[in-house]
Amino acid sequence: MRSYLDDFTRRDWQDESTDGTVRLAVVGLGWFAREQALPGIGKSERCETTVLVTGSPEKGERVAADTGAEHVLSYEEFHEGEAADDYDAVYVATPTGRHLEYVETAAELEKDVITEKPMEKSVERAERLREVCEAAGVTLMVAYRPRMEPDFRRARELVRDGVIGDVTEVHAQFSFTVLDMGGPDQWRIDRELAGGGALMDAGVYTATAARFFADSEAVSVQGETVSDHEAFDEGVEERANYMVRFENGVTASCSTSFTGAYNDWVEINGTEGTIRIDPAFWFNVDRELTVEREDWEATVTGPSVDEVTEEFDHFGYAVLTGTDPEPGAGVGIADLELLEGVYESAESGERVRLD
Repeated sequence: MRSYLDDFTRRDWQDESTDGTVRLAVVGLGWFAREQALPGIGKSERCETTVLVTGSPEKGERVAADTGAEHVLSYEEFHEGEAADDYDAVYVATPTGRHLEYVETAAELEKDVITEKPMEKSVERAERLREVCEAAGVTLMVAYRPRMEPDFRRARELVRDGVIGDVTEVHAQFSFTVLDMGGPDQWRIDRELAGGGALMDAGVYTATAARFFADSEAVSVQGETVSDHEAFDEGVEERANYMVRFENGVTASCSTSFTGAYNDWVEINGTEGTIRIDPAFWFNVDRELTVEREDWEATVTGPSVDEVTEEFDHFGYAVLTGTDPEPGAGVGIADLELLEGVYESAESGERVRLD
């Protein structure tokens, strides 16, 4: 274990030094953008915020005063290309179902893109998002914080090096009370804006973790969704459970909830041991990485990093070096294909093939 922990926070995606920074236009100033993303960008070595795009000029000016952003644009002004010479790339932090329109404009302006997860509210729209970026020749990254987090990356190294033998199952759980974060009128439980409910917003973390650690493509899924709470309309699930089979024979069982108590972990079981990360998906918390085998057990806590800063440094590195970011469009689309399979299975009551 010591060889994996001596340089726990090493950036295994970084092979060369870079000069300069990527200037960002941040589109959407909701809670996460203001409280997590913008501070994370502020600590980044390779990105800086120069433009804010918002529907509230007053909010924009307040945030600009805190961040030092040079311009505050309306959404219309962004689409019209104002201040386009003052940013190099676009970070899209709007509700999920509005990602595509801002990515399309970014691509038209030949700006590189990092967009929040999920990529969009459907596979069809996510594929369109990828197409416009490929046609414009711009970098596209999906902002999966955990995939950049040292606990996840060290755990995957342990898995790939056979420390727990051959992986057999991945288990993941992510639950929290979403109504405490914004009441019943928030976009996360608006099907038009989010594409669903708990599965799309929180379940996408369990889906991408299962695929990350299975290290294979999903071939089938069986799932169930439940919406008993009065705040959740038809087509907006309160909670979901699903089981996945991968090409390499690994299986995964995952669950997520918008009304359950906070519960947040991922576990990888192998023929010779188990790895557990707890908590796994919440942002900027101290995580415990535990490895258990028959003859020994080890737990490491931290050191924690700002995974938002990690993902923007990685994005900036990819743009500045002309390399592909690891959580690219293929990852985002495959995760959405899995989630759409869960919805299809929940409706039909049958296991759904994904290949």
